[in-house]
Amino acid sequence: MTGLIQRRHVLAGGVAVAALPRAAAAQTKPIKIGVLTDMVGVYAANTGPASVVGAKLAIEDFAKMHPDVKVELVSADLQLKPDVAVGIAGDWINNQGVDLITDVPLSSAAFAIGDMVKAKDKAAIFTGGASADITGKHCGPNHLHWVYDTWSMPHAVVDATVKEGGDTWYFITADYAFGHSLESDAASFVTAANGKVLGQALTPFPGTTDFSAFLVQAKASGAKVVGFANGGGDTVNCIKQAAEFGIQKGGQKIAGLLFLIHDVHGVGLASAQGVLLTEPFYWNLNEGTRAFAKRFTAMMPGNVPGSVHAGQYSAVIHYLKACVALGVDKAKASGRAVMEQMKAMPTNDPLFGKGAVRKDGRVIHDMYLFEVKSPEQSKEPWDYYIHKRTVPAAEAFRPIDKGGCDFSKWS
Repeated sequence: MTGLIQRRHVLAGGVAVAALPRAAAAQTKPIKIGVLTDMVGVYAANTGPASVVGAKLAIEDFAKMHPDVKVELVSADLQLKPDVAVGIAGDWINNQGVDLITDVPLSSAAFAIGDMVKAKDKAAIFTGGASADITGKHCGPNHLHWVYDTWSMPHAVVDATVKEGGDTWYFITADYAFGHSLESDAASFVTAANGKVLGQALTPFPGTTDFSAFLVQAKASGAKVVGFANGGGDTVNCIKQAAEFGIQKGGQKIAGLLFLIHDVHGVGLASAQGVLLTEPFYWNLNEGTRAFAKRFTAMMPGNVPGSVHAGQYSAVIHYLKACVALGVDKAKASGRAVMEQMKAMPTNDPLFGKGAVRKDGRVIHDMYLFEVKSPEQSKEPWDYYIHKRTVPAAEAFRPIDKGGCDFSKWS
């Protein structure tokens, strides 16, 4: 394909084959992982090149434990176009020997790639795509959903906001699968808490940069809370423009339903201060996250890892551990077998802590409710969050019996 950013990274242990155990010596081809991400679009800061770094760090640590297992990494830009994403994924699987596809910050593309890996018996772990339908009606035996989703992200935010009096809502929603899913899940939490949804405005995606007309509608609605059911650069633009239109000064609250640390950075603390948000990872949360951030920043100076970047590390290292537990050749032969092995093994790493992979492919772990600091409260670069409370893994994600995953179709 022309015009696509594709890169190949070779990462392997440097041990002579003669010195390897018999099982490892039988590995004739490397495990090949493809990071399909947004390199330059509205989700690039939250995913993008830093997602590749997260995967590289996982492979680096894995190589210390298993220097005999060869791993290769490739990456490409999906250009936020489902057809481009599906074309790259198909080429990787059919022609380049890719065993695992990760990231995919476009839910509509994730749905199609989930079907593709099932048909080809390869594997996918979606860390960037957010629709909860990835493990709902679009669940499958060959893919997992890591990091967050449209159920887990607004859950704690809506609950806290309604309890503080924000019981009427108006949504500004990205008009594609992710935005619709995020609004639908958030609205269900509003109504469950006896609040009301007063209306919505659908914004074309991608390509909308001027949200003024939609913000005027939100202001006129009289809703106490304006919820942004979008992400990345779209959320950044919405919050900046909301400040220009005096939304907050007029008494309305702002809720970024999928608002991540690089979005906060893009908005700036002066405009983002006081906003409640949910994330499964924060670089300054504990010793383990800070140690990872130090390694990450050495590779990307001036930057810190966000949730998806950390999720890439967590997902890739668990996948590689499962490949070894199953046997590398068996893992390469069947993506479904690797997924089953991953489900049989509890997750445990210094970034997400202890968790589990459910039967529907949803990876569960703790989530955190944060409040954005004021400029005066921030003591160092990227010191943006106040930890309000921890949402335990068992409560953080949609119950498995509420998602609509039809397990019978897997057999």
